[in-house]
This record gives sequence, structure tokens and C-alpha cells, in this order.
Amino acid sequence: MNIFRILGDVSHLLAIIILLVKIHRSKSCAGISGKSQILFALVFTTRYLDLFTVFISLYNTVMKVVFLICAYVTVYMIYVKFRKTFDSENDSFRLEFLLVPVTGLSFLENHSFTALEILWTFSIYLESVAILPQLFMISKTGEAETITTHYLFFLGLYRALYIANWVWRYHTEKFYDQIAVVSGVVQTIFYCDFFYLYVTKVLKGKKLSLPMPV
Repeated sequence: MNIFRILGDVSHLLAIIILLVKIHRSKSCAGISGKSQILFALVFTTRYLDLFTVFISLYNTVMKVVFLICAYVTVYMIYVKFRKTFDSENDSFRLEFLLVPVTGLSFLENHSFTALEILWTFSIYLESVAILPQLFMISKTGEAETITTHYLFFLGLYRALYIANWVWRYHTEKFYDQIAVVSGVVQTIFYCDFFYLYVTKVLKGKKLSLPMPV
């Protein structure tokens, strides 16, 4: 394991913690896409099915458990504990537009045609587009709270650091996973416009706003 992988995991975990703290302190999930959080919970569930059958390291196991718990706690807080604050009207992205093509692609393009491998591939493809409902929601409402933009920034930084991790692994180990790399690059591209706005607006104390969807 290299420094880019560790920093990527820390950035990912920090993003989730920022989101949970935001919801807990404000007792509100306003501005948070519940649909994106459902997709992330589905990502972790299908990716970590080997949790109790394959042991890689204590670090790996702990991180899997933490991500799973955090994902479902977030969904619980949005749809149960603070459901009255959930903006369902603006969280209107149709998940079938993501789930149907991702499922089909998982069956067509994978490393081996086994249940676990297809589900792992599904999780990789789904993660690359899981943030779209959140970005769509921000575009629809016209702006986002500063704390929400911090969450998105660290989530995007996690993907960027993982690209560096793959470059490093290819350089040192000649390891290359085309499915993971391509999906990760696609996901990072979705954050590019947000990164620019984050640096030029949020860090200067201005509110972030995205153009309304066509």
C-alpha cells in the first residue's frame, strides 16, 4: 500500500464524516441527495461481499466495516431520523437511468463471469456515477451549503488520489486494472467543474452555484 492509497482512503472517510457531522449538528439533511447516499450504500454492499470470506489486512477489514456502517447510518438519518427535512422534491434524479446501464455493463464487461466478480464490477461502475443525483440536486436548487461543498470536494479528492495510486502501482508493480481505472477517471471528470468552482468561489467565501439543468 502506498501513500496515495492511504491519503485517498482518508479523504474518502473525511468526506463521509463531514456529511454525518453536518446532518447531526444541524439536525437536517437539507441539500443532501438521499438518492446519491442510497447508491453509495449499494456500492459498498456489493463491493464488500467478501468481507467475511477473504482477509487481506486489518486495515482493509476495518475500512470496509467503517464505510458500510457510515453509509447505512447516513441513509437512516436522511430517510428516517430527519426525514421531515429531506428535500424529496429537488432530489428527483431518476435512478433507473444509472442502475439499468450500469447493471448491463457489469454483465458485459468484467474480469470473470461469476456472481461476486459481476457484483464487484457493478460497484465500480456504479460508484463512478453515484454522485450525479447530488450534483443534479445542486444544479436544480441553484446553490449548495458550504459544508456540503466541502463534502463533495473531499469525495472528489479521494478519486483524484486513487488515480495517482493507480499510476504509482503501474510504475512500481506493473499492475493495471482497466475497469477500475477507466471508471475512476470518468468519476473524476464529473468533479472537474465542481473543483474549479470550489477553488474560485467557496474558498473565497462565496456561495457555490451550478447552472440549472437543461
